Amino acid sequence: MATAAPHFYLDIISWINLLLLIFALVIEVWAFGHCLLQRPDAFAAIGTLPKGAWLAMLGGSVLVTLLSGATFVLGLIAITIAAVYLLDVRPALRDAIDGRGSW
Repeated sequence: MATAAPHFYLDIISWINLLLLIFALVIEVWAFGHCLLQRPDAFAAIGTLPKGAWLAMLGGSVLVTLLSGATFVLGLIAITIAAVYLLDVRPALRDAIDGRGSW
């Protein structure tokens, strides 16, 4: 009975890693898809990197997460890139396109 414990926690760790991988991929693909649908001139209007640079970074994020997983250092950097886009650039793009921004 004592040897069953290590197998049990390894199963839990593998399930948690799988859930983190799926969560990271959903966030990164969502950010990439949103960036793909935006107008290129809106990026210049808000004073951020051009659309091509964001597409390259977000596409690289998806690729890195698929290859290395979400729990390694590169995977965490990839999630951070997608989070910066979704939490900083996306609201600014929305304001610029809707005309509510200060630019």
